[in-house]
Amino acid sequence: MRDHARVADSPSAAGQPAPRSALAAAGYRDVDPGATVRANRGWWDEAAPGYLAEHADHLGDRELVWGPEGLREADARLLGDVRGRRVLEVGCGAAQGSRWLVDAGAEVVGLDLSAGMLAQGRRADPDLPLVQADAGRIPLADRSVDVAASAYGALPFTAEPERVHAEVARVLRPGGRWVFSLTHPVRWAFPDDPGEAGLTATSSYFDTTPYAETGEDGEVLYAEHHRTLGQRVREVVAAGFDLVDLVEPRWPAGRDVVWGGWSPLRGRLLPGTAVFVCDLPA
Repeated sequence: MRDHARVADSPSAAGQPAPRSALAAAGYRDVDPGATVRANRGWWDEAAPGYLAEHADHLGDRELVWGPEGLREADARLLGDVRGRRVLEVGCGAAQGSRWLVDAGAEVVGLDLSAGMLAQGRRADPDLPLVQADAGRIPLADRSVDVAASAYGALPFTAEPERVHAEVARVLRPGGRWVFSLTHPVRWAFPDDPGEAGLTATSSYFDTTPYAETGEDGEVLYAEHHRTLGQRVREVVAAGFDLVDLVEPRWPAGRDVVWGGWSPLRGRLLPGTAVFVCDLPA
């Protein structure tokens, strides 16, 4: 996702524009959990309308899409049969996936850090239950949902993925399923360039220093966190899950989409998305 450069206002908690510093630097630096939460809440609040307009054709209005390759839950069925089941979408954004889940017969709760994103979701469906919260502090009761899903939501944007997995494990009923997608870890070794320049590794895959954009006032405006594939596996296992599948969608022939660093050229040679399918033992 490291293709952002924004200078704008974001809504404050009171609903009034809060000035954000102009972008001064972008690169790799340490970012603590609190700064990550503040930065990404503000960034997604400000970016929501433009981001959704730009990517409307790829995201759909009532679709659960696992990544830029266009793998849809309607085809992949990684969550299993959701009819009559209570499903939590973690990092739901504007709730396109939640709306698809409702259409599939699920009882849905959508959760996101960004009030701006949730506002877009409420405009599309005022009756859909949407909750603003940090994914590391899910405001639901223990063992209260059957399935949890997250398509590029929350996990790439948190400094504490272990907390997210632990919280999902807490709210899932025994035997529940947790499916999440994020940027394939190998992609962090390559620049965010959809062309030929994006085919040469320029960074260490093993370097997990966060990517951050910083304002002129020194405040972090946006942060994204990297883990290796092995670290991602250990995170879910430590939370008590069984990893039952790891899906690496191939770029479909004829899919002519460029989205940040993703493109048909890159997709033909490198994995862009990793989808983890996890079960909580009964």
